[in-house]
Amino acid sequence: MSRIGKRSVAIPSGVTANINGNTLSVKGPKGSLEMGLSDLIEYKLEDGEISVKPANETRQARNHWGMQRTMVSNLVEGVTEGFTKVLEINGVGYRAQAQGKKLKLQLGYSHDVDLDVPEGIEVKTPDQTTVEISGIDKQAVGQFAANVRKWRKPEPYKGKGIKYRGEYIFRKEGKKK
Repeated sequence: MSRIGKRSVAIPSGVTANINGNTLSVKGPKGSLEMGLSDLIEYKLEDGEISVKPANETRQARNHWGMQRTMVSNLVEGVTEGFTKVLEINGVGYRAQAQGKKLKLQLGYSHDVDLDVPEGIEVKTPDQTTVEISGIDKQAVGQFAANVRKWRKPEPYKGKGIKYRGEYIFRKEGKKK
């Protein structure tokens, strides 16, 4: 039995959810999101809650159960609060600057890295070494943060690179004489 899947997802006030055929749509103060529903899972909308159960007792249905409940929960949380990832840039001369729908990174290459910000995502740079990525879709926010980070992953000797806030970088000792 899935411990996560057993719990139903509460729908807060100001949020509406509808199940139309094979899609779940959720509207809230921050926007609206849709998700395709799995045939292996049974979704019920009642008393201000969405409950998720396996449609049959197959192993595959039980495997999808907890993940589908979490995805429904992320939809509800996204339209009420939104999601944010904060990246920190460490290194001499490394900096970032948000310019409208573009993010300009200077990461020690011979050229600047210009990234287009996807639709539905907002990027802020409070200072030159901090990038805040926010939006209502958890997957899109995490994917764009990973795309930014891959340009200069943190290295273990000096700690230079782009890392998530709160991420621990295992540091290695350099050569000894």
